[in-house]
Amino acid sequence: MEKLLSWAEFEVVDLRVGTILTAEDFPKAKKPAYQLNIDFGDEIGTLKSSAQITAHYSKEELIGKQIVAVVNFPKKQIANFMSECLVTGFADENGDIILTSVDKAVPNGAKLK
Repeated sequence: MEKLLSWAEFEVVDLRVGTILTAEDFPKAKKPAYQLNIDFGDEIGTLKSSAQITAHYSKEELIGKQIVAVVNFPKKQIANFMSECLVTGFADENGDIILTSVDKAVPNGAKLK
């Protein structure tokens, strides 16, 4: 187990639900990835993210999928793309990412509690 967090430290991480609006190939990424546009509701708006999720997801099946992302990291330049949030997931036995998602629809921008 890693270092234990205090509740105050956990509260700093802003995990929100968003709906993927678009998914495009990202040929300039070092590893296969998609460029995503994700709707986080009126308070946050639409954010962009680069995600290495091509092993398990086609672009078409990502559209409309609700995912969980960290929305309060600094922006990160990846090749010619500015990633504005971190899409979360878990690695399978091959190290390929399975997205963190919700099993029932919730409003975009809902915060993990």
